[in-house]
Amino acid sequence: MSRVGKKKQPSYRILVQEKEKDPWGKFVENIGHYDPLVNPAKLDIKKDRLEYWMQKGAEVSDTLNNILINAKVIEGQKRKVVKLKKQTKEEAAKKEEEKKAEKKPEAPKETPPTTPSTPPAVA
Repeated sequence: MSRVGKKKQPSYRILVQEKEKDPWGKFVENIGHYDPLVNPAKLDIKKDRLEYWMQKGAEVSDTLNNILINAKVIEGQKRKVVKLKKQTKEEAAKKEEEKKAEKKPEAPKETPPTTPSTPPAVA
């Protein structure tokens, strides 16, 4: 899905494109349109083209999957969609690095040589 429309008035294009590509860049095919502002939300999609691309191995995003299930275009279970804030992503990365550092086995600490337990002689 690629957002189009004015500020505070979103509408979305449903596109077929490679996963790594920029959502506002080049795409293979435009297969529909989604307008969430009308009540109920309006979904125009070419079902035959959606089925064609899914048979070819294309996967829908989590959000689009949930929209298509609500519109009863496809069947299945909804996926959980969670967006992390940028700061949260950085914190998560730091925590992973700390966990990796903790997992590394530390070299055993050397113990100082033991001395006899007798007290020193006073001369």
